[in-house]
Amino acid sequence: MISFYATHQSPSLPLPPHLALYKMSHDSLPPLSESRIVLGVGGVGVDFLAAVPSYPKPDEKIRTTSLKVEGGGNTGNALTCTARLGLNTRVISKIANDTQGRAILEVLRDDGIDTSFLVVSEEGNSPFTYIIVDNETKTRTCIFTPGYPLMKPDDLSQSSLSSALDGARIVYFDVRWPETALVVAQEAARKNIPILIDSERKREGLDDLIPLADYAVCSAKFPQAWTEAASVPSALVSMLLKLPKLKFAIVTLGEDGCIMLERSVDEIPDVEEMDVDSLLGSLKQRKNDSTAIPTSVSSPVTKLRANGIGTVCGRLLVGTAEKVPPEELLDTTGAGDSFVGAVLYAICTNMPPEKMLPFAAQVVSRGSVLK
Repeated sequence: MISFYATHQSPSLPLPPHLALYKMSHDSLPPLSESRIVLGVGGVGVDFLAAVPSYPKPDEKIRTTSLKVEGGGNTGNALTCTARLGLNTRVISKIANDTQGRAILEVLRDDGIDTSFLVVSEEGNSPFTYIIVDNETKTRTCIFTPGYPLMKPDDLSQSSLSSALDGARIVYFDVRWPETALVVAQEAARKNIPILIDSERKREGLDDLIPLADYAVCSAKFPQAWTEAASVPSALVSMLLKLPKLKFAIVTLGEDGCIMLERSVDEIPDVEEMDVDSLLGSLKQRKNDSTAIPTSVSSPVTKLRANGIGTVCGRLLVGTAEKVPPEELLDTTGAGDSFVGAVLYAICTNMPPEKMLPFAAQVVSRGSVLK
């Protein structure tokens, strides 16, 4: 769980700096279509961020350099990003009627996120996460406590589900609340509404949910963990072969940018097969490392072969991250969710992949640096 960002300072959840620093002009963004509703299904919560000089050793007692309490949750983060980019957003999740839950509800609403489908339990606790931010390595360690009681499909009536999906351009899942997520995903698929899955790690319910996905954004370790392939490019080929509905899969690599495999809708019979690992090596040689501005390079559409796995027709893209001087790096909390939010925006605006990857990297960097 990583933090989403309120538009104002409140006594319970003060304004954090990440997306608050993101000020990209809407004039510079692609025009929005009338179909601009994003439904997010998954986690919202509260983050307690303790910054320390360096990560503590076992049994060591140290002091924080700062302590912040912020809204959190992968879905809350991603929807806040998409809302600030101009999309209309709705959330399906569950919180408790406690102090933390009421604060979560407030900041979601203040960012314009429709909370009509957020279930509030009169008992239990809202989800929360302790996050240790290491000032030395600029990394963070998350200790998550789930909310209780868990969200179940019965928490969402059929009429509420229909209303939540009405007019949606895309539905996003972080694979929290797996039973409820599967019900929503099955109905979205029945209505031909595209689905994006945030594949952060192997979670309960993921194997049931991911076959319904049109798009996947993955953490660096997920593709190989899920497919048992020997390399990331081979794992992406395996994912597209295992998941015939999947249009593209993106792997985020932090400061090393990202890799994307996009499926081609048209088979090309007379094109020579290319080894996907070799192709990645050649693309990395072509990428421009001399500029701080994010860029991308793409292969032509071809037959991509992963040894021992199979062949898929498509193209491979490599995106770079924005180069941020260490002294300007604020923190990376929420960066992955900001990337997902930008991808959701790109899909809703029909942005081509070669523009989408640099755009998403810019969204992330605008929130990760202290201007």
